[in-house]
Amino acid sequence: MIKFNYHNVGKDVIGQENGLDINQEFENHKDHIAQIINELYENKDQRGYWSKWMNSGYDEDTLWYINEFAAEVKDKYENMLVLGIGGSSLGGKTIAHATLKPYWNLLSTEQRKGYPRVFFVDNIDSDSINGLLDIIDLKKTLVNIITKSGDTTEIMAVYMIIKDRMKKECDDNYRESIVVTTDRNVGVLRQLASQEGYKAFEVPDDVGGRYSVFSSVGLLPFAVLGIDIKELLRGVRDMDALCQNRDIYQNIAAQNALIHYLMSIQKGKNITVFMPYSDRLKYLPDWFSQLWAESLGKERDWDGNKVNVGLTPLKAVGVTDQHSLLQLYNEGPNDKVIDFIKVEEFDTQLNIPNIFQYTGLGYLSGKSVNDLIHAEELSTTVSVTDYQKPNVTISIPKINEYYLGQLMYMLMMQTAITGALFNIDPFNQPGVEQSQNYVYALMGRVGYEESARILQEKVEV
Repeated sequence: MIKFNYHNVGKDVIGQENGLDINQEFENHKDHIAQIINELYENKDQRGYWSKWMNSGYDEDTLWYINEFAAEVKDKYENMLVLGIGGSSLGGKTIAHATLKPYWNLLSTEQRKGYPRVFFVDNIDSDSINGLLDIIDLKKTLVNIITKSGDTTEIMAVYMIIKDRMKKECDDNYRESIVVTTDRNVGVLRQLASQEGYKAFEVPDDVGGRYSVFSSVGLLPFAVLGIDIKELLRGVRDMDALCQNRDIYQNIAAQNALIHYLMSIQKGKNITVFMPYSDRLKYLPDWFSQLWAESLGKERDWDGNKVNVGLTPLKAVGVTDQHSLLQLYNEGPNDKVIDFIKVEEFDTQLNIPNIFQYTGLGYLSGKSVNDLIHAEELSTTVSVTDYQKPNVTISIPKINEYYLGQLMYMLMMQTAITGALFNIDPFNQPGVEQSQNYVYALMGRVGYEESARILQEKVEV
């Protein structure tokens, strides 16, 4: 299992002003934590609680259905386009980048063992989209459109562009190369899938985008790319078993949730630095940032009180960002908690040649890059602790599907528990929806005329 070290948030390590009496706090909050966990699991199957993502590891029917589809398209496509934004893309990009071979899209078909290259289209930048369409052959491309609502403005706009081009460039069988992932019953995309005859997969009811990576949203592209989704879900189940433990002393998701909550309300540390030490995990901070920010940044609590709470994520990747952000972490405001993600064993070894031993570089001769990155991670941890900056370390034995399943599910549970501690709803996003309504108004969508009028008045002011 992955491991969690909270030693460097203790007041005996970083001082009374910035640290916690962690054992006392665990004791003070153990009953509340047990109640939160109990309620999460009691309500996970209740409609309207948006907690059914907690069942993702046990959906054998979806696993079978997706693996069957992946087997059907194996060796058939040169490219896979994943059209999704936010939670429909970030988790997929994270796991694909972490588990596929580095520089996957530059490998030959043989080196990829017949699996396609993958491109995540998660923005509406015309330069990027035109550039991509200029270099891929749509006749050899599988397109996966992901939107739970079925009418996400940005994704449906890109879909319309690509569908039009496929219809012109491909024969009448282009429909076989489009697969959708959306709500099972409602939405424009579900309607189009029925009309056009697209293969369709379901986003489960009561599962929000940022909690959907272990549903068909993520599993479908993973399977098509040859990623072992069975192992991924095994990791989810094993972490779920740990997270069901009501005892905070045994539940690492609850421990980190409580630490971040207490650091916020007691110490004023409302920024969460999330820093993995691995290039293969470079997109994990992006996924975590949406999960953390969209779940916890809320204007009102469950009782309707205006609270304006939230923990602001700050993305970093070690070692790179030691040379751009560490100065701020160490000598800047003490308003952050740093979450280091340590990889204990890398897949490959890279030795540093035993040359220049009689120069100032002699200390590197005969060592390995693996030794160096571990030294960098440990040195940074000790350095920020010297500056009395609270930090925790999550260690994973190695990067593979099993441990990624554990890690990402733990972070999802941690987020849900943190939301409960703040007494806010960690599963909605009203602030995002308001902005989207303005987009509908600006683009002339029927039914948003009043929003357009209000928006026009504000712009004129």
